[in-house]
Amino acid sequence: MSSEIERVIGFQLPDRPVTWFKRDLILYALGVGAKNTEDDLPFVYELNPNFAALPTYPVVLTFKGNSQELNLFADRMKGDNIPGMPRVDPNRIVHGSQYIEVLKALPLVSGLGWKWKTRYTGISENKTGVVLTAESTLVDPKNVAYAKLYSSSFNIGMKITGNKFNKTIAGPPQAKPIPENKKPDWVYKDETSTHQALIFRLSGDYNPLHIDPAIGQAAGFGGVILHGLSTFGFAARGLLKTVCGNKPEALKLFGVRFTSPVKPGDALETQIWEVGPGPNGTTEVTFVTKNLRTGKNALGGGIAYIVKSPSAKL
Repeated sequence: MSSEIERVIGFQLPDRPVTWFKRDLILYALGVGAKNTEDDLPFVYELNPNFAALPTYPVVLTFKGNSQELNLFADRMKGDNIPGMPRVDPNRIVHGSQYIEVLKALPLVSGLGWKWKTRYTGISENKTGVVLTAESTLVDPKNVAYAKLYSSSFNIGMKITGNKFNKTIAGPPQAKPIPENKKPDWVYKDETSTHQALIFRLSGDYNPLHIDPAIGQAAGFGGVILHGLSTFGFAARGLLKTVCGNKPEALKLFGVRFTSPVKPGDALETQIWEVGPGPNGTTEVTFVTKNLRTGKNALGGGIAYIVKSPSAKL
């Protein structure tokens, strides 16, 4: 194993301060499709007696940080120098997967002192590029962890050794296969709006790919595409409504692979299968989210640990 690889694995980035307000929680909920319906009101109406953060909200904090202002996506993605790694090109990064383990319910307002802690736990190389896996933890001012996240990014064309390898020291659980010849136990359909990306970007991910048609054309997508993390949130809302009784505290782990793009305005269908018991009294489910316009899975390899609602009948 080369010294370059050994220097990447376990490398810890400097801690970053993060903050949020109630307004940020509502804006995120709108960005992942919440509407003025009875089951969405707890996530978009601050005077609702059950007002709460969607449990997947922390995924945007890596972009938002502690600022309420817009940011330059290219600057955010440049990040810090990683020992043994070439400089990251923000125009050649693809989000490969995202997982979140919810450890504690978020307060509605962070206050000061919250931190985002990140270390690199996996790296692999093949002939087309390099995949990096990062483990991030959201902690409060007393260093109590509220969420642990894993994300992988594919760096197109990057070379480290020129040889194929894969080294990992930590990572999320992987989804079980979809049961053969079995219809989904639950199905949830929803529609993105034609302005969905315009709303979601205000949570901190200002990648121009999601607003500038010329950039989407140049990238081969035929125009603007929706943020993968918005589709991620649509699917999480689907699980909350169909399996969790709309209780945010019932979603304990949620993860996916990003498999094909979604355009604003596309309809989505999340198909969910119960596949057995999960840890600590949860139920494990496997799911995919299909883009009904293209017929392709936008999200694959979906896994969730949930506290199943008694009303969530198969």
